[in-house]
Amino acid sequence: MPAATVTEYLAALPAERREAVSEVRRGINRALPPGYKEGIQFGMISWFVPLSTYPAGYGGNPKVALPLISLVSQKSCMALHMICFYGQPALREWFLAQYKKSGKKLHMGQGCLRFQKLPDLALDVIEGTIARMPVKEYAAGYQAMRDAMGKEKAKAKPAAKTHTLTKKTPARRKVS
Repeated sequence: MPAATVTEYLAALPAERREAVSEVRRGINRALPPGYKEGIQFGMISWFVPLSTYPAGYGGNPKVALPLISLVSQKSCMALHMICFYGQPALREWFLAQYKKSGKKLHMGQGCLRFQKLPDLALDVIEGTIARMPVKEYAAGYQAMRDAMGKEKAKAKPAAKTHTLTKKTPARRKVS
């Protein structure tokens, strides 16, 4: 059964992972601007914008709070899901530049940063990234991205087909 609370999540981890995840959690909590909440979302420790602040919700679902960042311990690694990059391209660029300066190897896809051990992670860069995201600014950037996506989808929709009545001609048969 998945953990319902952060305490349960941490208690279920092996000692070495618990220590690493707890330290990353402490770093995020130190840097977290006011207004975010911590809890379990999607089976991970997550920090999110409460629905009372951003009622549109994640993906337009008013039942799911907008996540900022999530932390998970998986079978092969630990990972940070950097949802904070959605609608914030300047933040992602800043993050990549700072991570490079840290000298740590970046093992990341679009927004999922994987690490094996705590020393592999540039935690100060993670903290600096989180500190740059006040709740209202983050929610506004996310909403602007969703609005832009909606406009792009509207542009991409094919024009409605108009049907005219025409007499069908029989298909030609191939003569050999």
